[in-house]
Amino acid sequence: MEEEGQQSLECIQANQIFPRKPPVLDDEDLQVPYPELHGEYTKYVGRAEDAIIAMSSYRLHIKFKESVVNNCSCEVSVPLQLIESVECRDMFQMHITCKDCKVIRCQFSTFEQCQEWLKRLSAAFRPPSQIEELFSFPFHAWCVEKEQHGDLCRPGDHVMSRFHNEVERMGFDTLNAWRVSEINNKYKLCSSYPQLLLVPAWITDKELENVAAFRSWKRIPAVVYRHQSTGAVIARCGQPEVSWWGWRNADDEHLVQSIARACAVDSSSCKGVSNGSFSHEYTNGADLSDVDFDSSMTNSSEVETLAIQPRKLLILDARSYAAAVANRAKGGGCECPEYYPNCEVVFMGMANIHSIRKSFQSLRFLCTQMPDPANWLSALESTKWLQHLSLLLKASLLVVNAVNRDHRPVLVHCSDGWDRTPQIVALAKVLLDPYYRTIEGFQVLVETEWLDFGHKFADRCGHGENAEDLNERCPVFLQWLDCVHQLQRQFPCSFEFNEAFLVKLVQHTYSCLFGTFLCNSRKEREDRHIQERTCSVWSLLRAANRSFKNMLYSSHSETVLHPVCHVRNLLLWTAVYLPSSSPTTPSDDSCAPYPAPGANPEDQPLGRRPKTRSFDNLPSACEVGNPLTSNRRSSDPSLNEKWQDHRRFL
Repeated sequence: MEEEGQQSLECIQANQIFPRKPPVLDDEDLQVPYPELHGEYTKYVGRAEDAIIAMSSYRLHIKFKESVVNNCSCEVSVPLQLIESVECRDMFQMHITCKDCKVIRCQFSTFEQCQEWLKRLSAAFRPPSQIEELFSFPFHAWCVEKEQHGDLCRPGDHVMSRFHNEVERMGFDTLNAWRVSEINNKYKLCSSYPQLLLVPAWITDKELENVAAFRSWKRIPAVVYRHQSTGAVIARCGQPEVSWWGWRNADDEHLVQSIARACAVDSSSCKGVSNGSFSHEYTNGADLSDVDFDSSMTNSSEVETLAIQPRKLLILDARSYAAAVANRAKGGGCECPEYYPNCEVVFMGMANIHSIRKSFQSLRFLCTQMPDPANWLSALESTKWLQHLSLLLKASLLVVNAVNRDHRPVLVHCSDGWDRTPQIVALAKVLLDPYYRTIEGFQVLVETEWLDFGHKFADRCGHGENAEDLNERCPVFLQWLDCVHQLQRQFPCSFEFNEAFLVKLVQHTYSCLFGTFLCNSRKEREDRHIQERTCSVWSLLRAANRSFKNMLYSSHSETVLHPVCHVRNLLLWTAVYLPSSSPTTPSDDSCAPYPAPGANPEDQPLGRRPKTRSFDNLPSACEVGNPLTSNRRSSDPSLNEKWQDHRRFL
């Protein structure tokens, strides 16, 4: 009786807080052209010139007539928060630009119709004034009510207890070399950092407080990865606040040197050391040129001397030297090599968010134009998008070689440490560790490097409260996912997840169907109780979902990946950037509870049925002979050839 009363209360709350409203139909004979998600209600249904158009609390849906595209029925369903801008062109055409580079055009019969739908859409996709206006909240409330399942839509236990699991898995010596500091308990030191931080064992919390006063946004150097064979670590932080006055901080200098010292103290780090191992050194304090990069990729046996050199800590600054010096005018700067003995500073020259945004806009403009085969490659080159990917891959590979080959610890930072820094660190971890190339490991990686360490998803994606500042928007996370896709192409047997997994993740980074990527930091998400009030994207992109499994995956493939980083070896991610080219992804955007401990993860939840077709798989249905439910191969034409080569190698 008590349970029935509780369920009734939940039902009342869902209806009262997120009420459903009847749709406004432009014609009485029109119907809602799609099955609605939990908590979704259709606002408007009308007619375009050759399509039925509908808008709900979650999406814009356009169902084109058969004669429009290749004599087949085509539906486009795009989440409202995925829309970046809407405008009328040629009086009768509505031009919709999406944040993931796609563009949708809808033709109307009259100017008044076009203006009316422009008005409706413009009011629907703008950033919310309150975060509860996003669809992820009613979706979760109605899901819990319909499914009557307390653990619905939660991430797996591997995500919930990731910090301690990772410390144990990577073999940190927490008795002698490292310790877990709780100085950031309740986020009292740094609001954009996690509460638990891994630091050298002899560094006190008082020293960490002094270091925080010297680092941008109090983002102190924190260790996030340990190589299990060499014992070398990767740490990340914000820039030092040197300013024009040339300030220095003794505790900061001590902490940075202690990271290298702790690697030597680590009980298992010495196992990776042998006579004849070397540390490749770069030009200290200078930008890394292509010649330096190519030479750093060569085998260290080319070094003539056989003496073991001290392991210098590599400080990898993602910026150019000029940009780092210019930041001194704003109170920032970079490490002075004279103050950090046994350290080496290398500048990667990676572009800031404003240059990346401009490059992405150029790419989007190119992808929406009629293709010109004669000038396509030169036009693609002029966007500089692939050049930016190449530089990011090079920076990550530099970290990999320092940690894996030279046994050197690495400290990575940019300006604030929440854009280029997670790109480099997370990509290096994918290259170094096969665990992060599994579905569960990739989830842990995204949660740790992107969400725990405060990448500003709300500002960069434009779905935060009153996030109207376009200068804050930038596809930083999308750029990183593009690099992971490039690795998938080069190593088709090394990833447990397929391209459809990444395409879905791109979509739901912006869709606001799930609460995973809401807010700018974990503190904000905890303050808003996001985890309790929204579903996790990992309940959809779960390991038990066979639709996202890579059939070519082999757990015995390469341990450390060494990709080719040159632009000529990189390909445009057509499944995301070009229309009608997405691989077919599962049409079910619903969640499912993770299996209980001890249960078979392959057992699919009962009673689940597809509820909607998503934006990325519908355009592919317009291709002749490709039904909506078909399973397409990866868009890499040489995939089968690579697999045959791999089999011969085995």
